[in-house]
Amino acid sequence: MNPTNVPIRPAATVMLVEDKPDLQVFMMERSANTVFAGGMWVFPGGAVDDKDEPGFFEDYCTHRSDTEASHLLGLPDGGLAYYVAAVREAFEEAGVLLAIHKDSHISLDIKTPEDQQRFDAHRDRVNENGNHFLDVIESENLLLDVGQMHYIARWITPEGPPRRFDARFFVTRMPTNQNPRHDDHELVHCEWLPPAEILEREKAGDMVLMSPTLRMVKTLARFKSADEVIAAAKAVLPDEKARVNADRELVLPGDPGYADGDENIETGWVRLRPLLDQ
Repeated sequence: MNPTNVPIRPAATVMLVEDKPDLQVFMMERSANTVFAGGMWVFPGGAVDDKDEPGFFEDYCTHRSDTEASHLLGLPDGGLAYYVAAVREAFEEAGVLLAIHKDSHISLDIKTPEDQQRFDAHRDRVNENGNHFLDVIESENLLLDVGQMHYIARWITPEGPPRRFDARFFVTRMPTNQNPRHDDHELVHCEWLPPAEILEREKAGDMVLMSPTLRMVKTLARFKSADEVIAAAKAVLPDEKARVNADRELVLPGDPGYADGDENIETGWVRLRPLLDQ
């Protein structure tokens, strides 16, 4: 297929962060056999499906309407679908469900062996048939807690790969009493890692990351705690346009080589940065 004819699909990615006790982010290694980003380390995420649309899910979401979500993403409508996709992909790929109980509004716990077995079965069925995700939410009497997810970046895959995405990046704290695990299909390994260690392993050639993923890890490395990350994400700071400097690195304002960087190699905008920088 002509690279210029590859369709660009909407997608959503979520960075799960927590203090352990230092700031760490949950990373997953994709199988080398996958068509897109084979063998690379990624955050949970994937394409937005038709069934993620607000028409199906708005009544099952809390703390953020489609109007609010669309405003945050700079869209006329339909923004909530990206949040739903990020929640669904986190469940499919990492077994993490960002939800609260509908009646009590208490965060979902998956802590007993019986709970884990039940939600593992749910996850398997969702991976086999994505339409089952709404069935999980209804059968467990849950609401998706999309208000705990914060939009922080947008990256569009450049021409060349067989699949292209217009991906919205989100960040949220890891829910308590849940245990993230890779799916052993598309994802073959996972780890909680400090951003600085990821950068060291990437530089040494021990981890391979797509350039937007690497850029987001570099952004996380500027923070000391998950509290700082979430506070900065909630602030909804203005977007910064990414450029590529002479060393072929993705850079943002303040980074070496940004002033003379090329805006046409990669297409991305980032609004996550420490509040003390403002």
